[in-house]
Amino acid sequence: MFEVIKHGDSTLAMIIRASYKSAGIQFFTPGDFSQQLGYMNRAKGYVIPPHRHNLVERKVTLTQEVLYIKSGKVRVDFYDDSQNYLESRMLSVGDVILLASGGHGFEMEEDSEMIEVKQGPYCGEEDKVRFDAIHKDHVNVISK
Repeated sequence: MFEVIKHGDSTLAMIIRASYKSAGIQFFTPGDFSQQLGYMNRAKGYVIPPHRHNLVERKVTLTQEVLYIKSGKVRVDFYDDSQNYLESRMLSVGDVILLASGGHGFEMEEDSEMIEVKQGPYCGEEDKVRFDAIHKDHVNVISK
């Protein structure tokens, strides 16, 4: 399963569930996202020719990050740009999420391992604004 989480016209996140399956190659992100998220399903013997990437100057104004849930169970809470809580989703082993815009927070529902990929170089505290999380009593986990 693949899910896009939106707020108004903004894409907050994209989730590729561990159960997702499709033939060939599928890119989910529009070309202007600073992180490109795709899925490949190739048969034994399929060859991706050797290649390298050219030096291309890019301007990145918003950090987008990708998380792969290696183990455990993680609740992700979504917020709008004004730090208002919107909704939550549960992520499990094998799920991948691209966090594209808005705010987000996480609570580990089980001991969890995640792999994170985002643009660098990291700008420290200049890179983010921290704010208070939603109280557990007000969390709305949406299952799709």
